Amino acid sequence: MRCCKLPGFTRDEREDLSYFILKDRDDLGIGVIWIEHDMQMVGYLTDRIHVLDYGRSLADGQPDEVLKIEEVIKAYLGQA
Repeated sequence: MRCCKLPGFTRDEREDLSYFILKDRDDLGIGVIWIEHDMQMVGYLTDRIHVLDYGRSLADGQPDEVLKIEEVIKAYLGQA
């Protein structure tokens, strides 16, 4: 069997998937654990964020607060 690198979702595909996941979450009244590396999407679509960096917990809380933490920015966006 030959191994190959599979492409990730396009922006439109991620938006479509997001819509269906959030619709089901709201319709069923359930919580969803969502693993995502697109920080813009995370900030826009979540109520709460728990950030891990190689298994180490960096932050937990409201998106607008967590996404401003320097350690989180360094881990996901690199150092300026």
